[in-house]
Amino acid sequence: MIKYNVELNGKTILVTGSPGFIGANLVMRLLKDMTVGHIISFDNMNNYYDVNLKEYRLAEIGKVAANSSVKHTFIKGDLTNKRLIDSMFAEFKPTIVVNLAAQAGVRYSIEHPDVYIESNIVGFYNILEACRHNFVEHLVYASSSSVYGGNKKVPFSVNDKVDNPVSLYAATKKSNELLAHSYAKLYNIPSTGLRFFTVYGPAGRPDMFYYSATKKLSEGKIIQIFNYGNCKRDFTYIDDIVEGIVRVMQGAPEKKNGEDGLPVPPYRVYNIGGGKPENLLDYISTLQEELVRVGVLPTGYDFEGHRELIPMQPGDVPVTYADSEALERDFGFRPTIDIRVGLHFFAEWYKQYYMDKKR
Repeated sequence: MIKYNVELNGKTILVTGSPGFIGANLVMRLLKDMTVGHIISFDNMNNYYDVNLKEYRLAEIGKVAANSSVKHTFIKGDLTNKRLIDSMFAEFKPTIVVNLAAQAGVRYSIEHPDVYIESNIVGFYNILEACRHNFVEHLVYASSSSVYGGNKKVPFSVNDKVDNPVSLYAATKKSNELLAHSYAKLYNIPSTGLRFFTVYGPAGRPDMFYYSATKKLSEGKIIQIFNYGNCKRDFTYIDDIVEGIVRVMQGAPEKKNGEDGLPVPPYRVYNIGGGKPENLLDYISTLQEELVRVGVLPTGYDFEGHRELIPMQPGDVPVTYADSEALERDFGFRPTIDIRVGLHFFAEWYKQYYMDKKR
């Protein structure tokens, strides 16, 4: 087991991408768990998807912060603005940094590569430079299961080679890992990368399939199912993701020197996934059942009439499957929330957010 060597209470913690899906849930968890300290939220609030949803998450954070003894500050800005990043570190002096801000989406990267280079490469470089010039106990950053590309060996292990990305998004996430390793080696910055596997849940990203499919079905439209439904995904519920992040935040890689007297990079990477890939058609069926159960869709909805099976899309992969053995070994945790439970919570939230408030 990893030694929990980082105390969260009393610290100033920077969370970038805080109005994002994972970021918002992490900030709310920290505000609830901590009794003293300061959470700095940071994001540029771009319009990659509906900004209203980001505003909603910020409002939810505000509700939790109002009842927390922990201070919360939101800063609107862009990771590519190095001067702003440097001044933020100088003013607030965060000692724990969780970098979740990034341009997400595999397919979007095919048509908009420049956005990914700016946010995921230049932006992350600016965070690394700020960590280099300021004392930071632990840098935790988001990688992705996409780095495994077309690997045929499953489940995907952190010990596998990930040199063949099939999308620019995946390439930028692999680049993040390489950059973090370099800075860990050169400047002794304790860094941990987290490869997330298909995160879902209430107030998630609208571009994710379960969310966009729900919207289309509720509007009577047809949903397209890629690779004719012959896909498997290791779906991970948001609460499991946040639990993994919080545990990892408290266990920074130890600083030590090697036989050559130089620092051994205080650097690690973990998968966070359930280790139980679900067939895409089974996942969709479960989603539809839960949408009927809560009243988003009517009883007797013609599911088959609203499905279209289509070929695999560029940049996509047929299977994701996490080997979370390292996470369980080091932190005693493995995601366990079942898709039916998770999709039920999502369906309930969707009904409240989109349907109930319109009545």
